[in-house]
Amino acid sequence: MAENERVFENLWKDAVGPGGKADRDRCDCFDQHRRQRQPKDVRFHAERQDTSAPGWLHLLDLIEEAAADGREVFRPLVELSPDERREIVTLPASIAKLTEVKHLVLYGSNLVRIPPEIGAMAGLEEFTPYTSHRLHWFPYELTRCGGLRRSTVSTRSLYGNFKLRPPFPELRPRPDAAGEPDPGVWGATVIRTCSVCDRPIGETGPSQVWISLRVATDVLPLLVNACSPACIQALPPAAEGYGSGPLNPC
Repeated sequence: MAENERVFENLWKDAVGPGGKADRDRCDCFDQHRRQRQPKDVRFHAERQDTSAPGWLHLLDLIEEAAADGREVFRPLVELSPDERREIVTLPASIAKLTEVKHLVLYGSNLVRIPPEIGAMAGLEEFTPYTSHRLHWFPYELTRCGGLRRSTVSTRSLYGNFKLRPPFPELRPRPDAAGEPDPGVWGATVIRTCSVCDRPIGETGPSQVWISLRVATDVLPLLVNACSPACIQALPPAAEGYGSGPLNPC
């Protein structure tokens, strides 16, 4: 080794399970690497979670174990096989039980969405979905984690990021009342409560808007499911250099 050569520690060696990049799918929603011409339109990832998949069932068990032992660091993907990790495109609502977890590590995941129940993780101080390149946005409920101070996010993978400014999916004023929402259109298969006031969403469905806010270390694109115009008006100002609204806040 040369005298002046620096050795950099792998900060994520404990966050990566076996299998490398074989445990995730490719994302071509927009160019995450170069300032090439971005597409005019993008859509949410439309994958639905297979709740019968071995990876999902294993993850449910891991969450129950973590809730029972009160652990402060939760690295579920490390304990899944590569095939199991690839099966996980969202997290179960039962993450709401993880109130003692201070650091949630989702490094290198195949996730395309995070459920609003993450807002119930009251003890969360650090959030690490780094290199989850199919995860382009977060639920507004993440702002309920009042102790969250540190985040490590691949910002080039985010809608509206400052470096590349890829577009946001266009939002409809209201989802159809009948049937469950199409995740490729609404970003979720279930929308039960208001992101702002936490009251139940009425039969007419939510009004959806985008807002970019600084959450912990990063400016994140947040999807709001609001029950009323008053809740939309109650949203805080967007981060400097960003906007907010129902379509494209850039």
